[in-house]
Amino acid sequence: MHPHETMKYREGVLPVTTPTEIISLLKSSCTALQSSKRKASVCGGMAEKVTIVKRQEWGAAAPKQKEALKGTAQRVFIHHTANPSCKDQKACMDRLVSIQRVHMTERGFDDIGYNFLVGPDGTVYEGRGWAVVGAHAKKNNHDSLGIAFMGNFDNDTPSAEAMSSVKKLLKLGVCEGNLTPKFTLLGHRDVGDTKCPGDKLYAALPQLRDA
Repeated sequence: MHPHETMKYREGVLPVTTPTEIISLLKSSCTALQSSKRKASVCGGMAEKVTIVKRQEWGAAAPKQKEALKGTAQRVFIHHTANPSCKDQKACMDRLVSIQRVHMTERGFDDIGYNFLVGPDGTVYEGRGWAVVGAHAKKNNHDSLGIAFMGNFDNDTPSAEAMSSVKKLLKLGVCEGNLTPKFTLLGHRDVGDTKCPGDKLYAALPQLRDA
């Protein structure tokens, strides 16, 4: 080859010419593989995908405005809506419209306060959604997500279906990068003067922490 000719590489062959470049490439490949394995270990347990009823499906009004989280959520706050349980999806969607109306008109929120809500049958409903600052735990909203169980759990026990769906939702959040893998799960009462999320649901929080 003439010294002034440009070297041509066969397809699929990287132009690595020095030991330093080879070592750098190997390190990069190993890092990518380890990252992929970590994600697979988190996502691999999701045998069933979470079905989330979108805002437009339950008839949500447009938010006045919304603010994005500045980074991945570090904490999850569990709430209850503290009103009677809804018996089916139609009743739950009607309840969601009512909750949003109260939050926006009476409390002055920009939208429904929670990021997600879950009905007693395990159906998950999109509130503000992922990566959006909520209005669910005063002074604690900018690094967290709020998930509300629909119903009053001062005396009622959360259903197995609702608990299962929230576990799947948390795994999905981690899997998709919306929730840090080492997130902290708390009840609303842990940061505020409130009974929320009710004694029965608060007692069940260790089950969600083990998700």
